[in-house]
Amino acid sequence: MMIAIGQLRSRQIGLGCMNLSHAYGPASSKAHADTLLNRALDLGYDHFDTATLYGNGANESLLGASIMHRRNEFLLASKCGMYLDNDGKKHISGDPALIRRQCEASLQRLNTDVIDLYYLHRWDKTIAIEETVGELSRLVEEGKIREIGLSEVSAETLKRAHQIHPIAAVQSEYSLWTRNPEIALVDACRELDVTLVAFSPLGRAMLTGCLTSTETLDSNDIRRAMPRFSDEHFAHNHQIIQQIAKQLAQWNQVDNLNMNLAQLALSWLNSQDLKLVSIPGTTNLDHLAENLAADNRHLPSEIAAKLSATLNQTTVSGARYNPQTQLEIDSEEF
Repeated sequence: MMIAIGQLRSRQIGLGCMNLSHAYGPASSKAHADTLLNRALDLGYDHFDTATLYGNGANESLLGASIMHRRNEFLLASKCGMYLDNDGKKHISGDPALIRRQCEASLQRLNTDVIDLYYLHRWDKTIAIEETVGELSRLVEEGKIREIGLSEVSAETLKRAHQIHPIAAVQSEYSLWTRNPEIALVDACRELDVTLVAFSPLGRAMLTGCLTSTETLDSNDIRRAMPRFSDEHFAHNHQIIQQIAKQLAQWNQVDNLNMNLAQLALSWLNSQDLKLVSIPGTTNLDHLAENLAADNRHLPSEIAAKLSATLNQTTVSGARYNPQTQLEIDSEEF
């Protein structure tokens, strides 16, 4: 089944590319990234997600050099509205002039003449969303982007933006252990026929069962600043994943699910009643294939319900973000 994103189409599983350049340790070598990106296309991935912020432009350049010779094979998504200054400090800006400059720079780095899906990475709360989306609308009219998306916004902000120009997609963290979109955003997406694109659908590796300790995390790994991965909360959360792993072994034997933990988490998302695309990231070629194997797989309702009851906003321990990062987003909070 293909998922509509405005006038675009995507499989239910896409590829988040951020971790090829930063966030979870050292960047991948260009050779490995090139191999992984082209392998993804060979496997059938048709949705690649990047951003100006990722690697301060390096991630877009990587895609531009590696796979743009196969441009007709995939949906290309990127983002604007965030940047790093010369001191490496992150800034959020919805200034229309900046949005235009970033789009034009992204087109050059990506080695393409149009970006299929262009998100506002974060809403700059000092500038009306209508003003920023108005500039994105002009970029659509000029043929530089095809569809407009928003990231980490509330249902109210989505509705305001949608009055200026149809919003094709909202990207938000959504997974078994991050249910914030269920507060109001999911209903708004249904009402407006907007596709929800779930980033970190595997809980930044937590839901895969592969992360058994935080001691091995790189010193610059962004998870070190996230409460759920702190010493105070990690053991509790890991115990829940172990509980799910034991249950999965039974489901695989009795119900013939034939899934690993990552595929289970992705299939749970596929089973939600809305237009949804997940964009897990990986640097591992085996995981790349395994994640895509969850495309279009749905869970029996009783298994989906059991998972929902086992891991959710009340059973997980720790906040999603630290207080400073929380200020950067507009999403509803429990």
